[in-house]
Amino acid sequence: MSTDQTSYFPILMQFLLATGFVVMTIIGSSFLGPRRKSVNKDKNFECGIESVGNARIPFSVKYFLVAILFVLFDVEVIFMYPWAVNFKEMGWAGLAKMAIFMFLLVVGFYYVMKKKGLEWE
Repeated sequence: MSTDQTSYFPILMQFLLATGFVVMTIIGSSFLGPRRKSVNKDKNFECGIESVGNARIPFSVKYFLVAILFVLFDVEVIFMYPWAVNFKEMGWAGLAKMAIFMFLLVVGFYYVMKKKGLEWE
């Protein structure tokens, strides 16, 4: 397969067009947009409720641990979907592989439960 410099020209053109569009949109919006500033407009605001206190309070590590474990087990469940779709074509070998996968999933879940990773204080 031979390649030359001209085969990269469409990629370069697309990159330049995308970059140019982004730059021109940012510059254009700064020139064309309204510039009305007020104390009410510059206030921090979330869900219609006034902000109270410092927003930089530390979260418990348990919160992040539960979030990571949820993502981990959720992704493992996503791996079961292709197996279920191709169940008949995979035969007994596919069933054995899924049994090993499920065994490892249950062992991991047991480990998390033993370490009390999902208990919320």
